[in-house]
Amino acid sequence: MRQKSASLAVGYVFMLLATVASFFLIRAWGETLTAPPATDAGVRRSLSPQSDILFHLLLALAAVIILGRMIAKLFSYVGQPPVIGEVIAGILLGPSVLGWLAPEAAGYLLPQAIAPFLGVLAQLGIILYMFLIGLELNAELLRQRAHATVAVSHASIVVPFVLGAMLALWLYPRFSHQGVPFTSFALFLGVAMAITAFPVLARILTDCGMAKTELGILAMTCAATDDVTAWCLLALVVGVAQAQVEGAVLVALLTLGYIAVMFLVVRPLALRLARNYPEGRIPRGVVAMVLVALLLSAWTTEFIGVHALFGAFLLGAVIPHDSGVARAFTHKLEDLVTILFLPAFFAFTGMRTQIGLVSGIDQWLGCALIIVVATVGKFGGTLLASRLTGLGWRTGAALGVLMNTRGLMELIVLNIGLDLGVISPTVFAMMVLMALATTLATTPLLHALHKPRAA
Repeated sequence: MRQKSASLAVGYVFMLLATVASFFLIRAWGETLTAPPATDAGVRRSLSPQSDILFHLLLALAAVIILGRMIAKLFSYVGQPPVIGEVIAGILLGPSVLGWLAPEAAGYLLPQAIAPFLGVLAQLGIILYMFLIGLELNAELLRQRAHATVAVSHASIVVPFVLGAMLALWLYPRFSHQGVPFTSFALFLGVAMAITAFPVLARILTDCGMAKTELGILAMTCAATDDVTAWCLLALVVGVAQAQVEGAVLVALLTLGYIAVMFLVVRPLALRLARNYPEGRIPRGVVAMVLVALLLSAWTTEFIGVHALFGAFLLGAVIPHDSGVARAFTHKLEDLVTILFLPAFFAFTGMRTQIGLVSGIDQWLGCALIIVVATVGKFGGTLLASRLTGLGWRTGAALGVLMNTRGLMELIVLNIGLDLGVISPTVFAMMVLMALATTLATTPLLHALHKPRAA
């Protein structure tokens, strides 16, 4: 047993060193590349002075909620998660479809002038959503299965990360511009390839009756570990993009310090709070206190130079997932966030997704390469690690298919990259198509590889 643990430790260290060495080799080559000058590919629209922004904002939200629920219902008949229908609804109402078929209707329903207001509403919704994701994180489950899942989850990050950075060598001179350093572009592309959508994966497993099976538990544990690691990597990438390389070290140190404070100081307070209210009947004053803590945690990570979403996720993660407090906040926020706020995010994403920018052989070849590299990296890395840890071929393949689920988490990361200017609208559209393709493929491939059993 000790010999096996020592061998895994040596292999793990070798994997990390090989990843770092590979990226620096890619970076050395990529820094010699030259991207074309920056261009403004966006289409700007504005409201007339007589228009009421609140009127259009409410109309847009109502439209995306209604259309999203309709498409989600249709998709449920073919075993697809509802989130796919909601994402597609946002794209259909944006410039990619409605803006192409009926520009005047699109300009009335989602005018460019409401984008800042819709963006703020979407960001608030995603902050609350990441808090809920943190509440669902079972830290005890991660500790219990750490030996079996760390290798699989980290291999499913390392392999697509390296492949994504390698793909940046081809994408950067074609679809980026001189204002974006290659290092930031390659790091972001690598992290975007490494994301797994834990909540979408959990929903798929539940719908397939596999949430309590050995494969389901293993997949959710790996995905949770994957998400935590990927968000830490994203924090580093945001620091590099915002502060450049010389300031990224300070951002990383402040982030690590904040994580330590959250787990060493805030977590004991959260445990005491959970013990005081085991039934989840929380006074309004305590609810207000937790929500203020949520906002301050998000503000702190935004101030440090990392996205506010990371602070929201951290606060949720330090609250025991099976406590009455976690259940109470999930009950209070889940419907409001998923039914109202997330459609705002999908509408905002739809406004920014211009599939028409992906035109010509080069663009569609780039889109196809992104989908292939993302799939090969996630599926291949997971399958390889699964085999090395003793899992069978079929189980390893099914686990690889599940880890290739991206969905909403990918869209969150892509919007961060677009906000930072690290990726162009064209690359953004390509990556959105990749997120849809990989998530749509999950359920049919899972059924082909694994016979689901009732939970």
